[in-house]
Amino acid sequence: MTEQLGKIEKPPAERFKQGKKIYLIPLMYTSKSAPAEFNEKIVCYWQQVVEQLANLEAKIGKIKHVYHESIHQPGEDGMKFMEKINPDSYQISVDKCGDGAVLEAIEDKELLDEAVDWERCILLGFASEKAASKVSEFYVEALKKRYEFMVKRISETLKCNEAGLLFIAENHRLQFPADIEVFNIFPPAMDEIHRWLRDSAEKELEEQKKNKS
Repeated sequence: MTEQLGKIEKPPAERFKQGKKIYLIPLMYTSKSAPAEFNEKIVCYWQQVVEQLANLEAKIGKIKHVYHESIHQPGEDGMKFMEKINPDSYQISVDKCGDGAVLEAIEDKELLDEAVDWERCILLGFASEKAASKVSEFYVEALKKRYEFMVKRISETLKCNEAGLLFIAENHRLQFPADIEVFNIFPPAMDEIHRWLRDSAEKELEEQKKNKS
């Protein structure tokens, strides 16, 4: 069962104190090449994430395990890699691990590399529809195996009555088992980020039309 904070009425906290719990945070990234306005929204997003996490821990359960996509090594090595790919999720993870949580390796490196390689092939494009279709099949299958491994790792390491923190792409396709209660964290800034991206895409399309006319 999945709960979306801020978008539905919150049920009584006592209901979730038992069993396995995952606090799921969609990954968002600042970029040096992005407009300052966009990066400000990302900063606001992570500030709101910290606030909502504190609320969840106080009402439902303290975080005991940290999971982060792309991390295939536990402990210090995993933390160093996380710092490189997303300083914001890294800082939250450092705080939680400093408070007793453990960073778990959630990825199988071979499965991760395979999925990334097929995705790169797709992004390069194809002249042949047959080749594009075949590579797409390989990518979907690799992604399926990757996600299955991630769920297996969470199920193995997250014990009954424990809460885990998961950082993963917003468009993930993880299928959690029934014994894990998932809390999707969607701060108000998430809608603002989506709106900004839509508006930017529309403006860019309009500019392209003007240049062609």
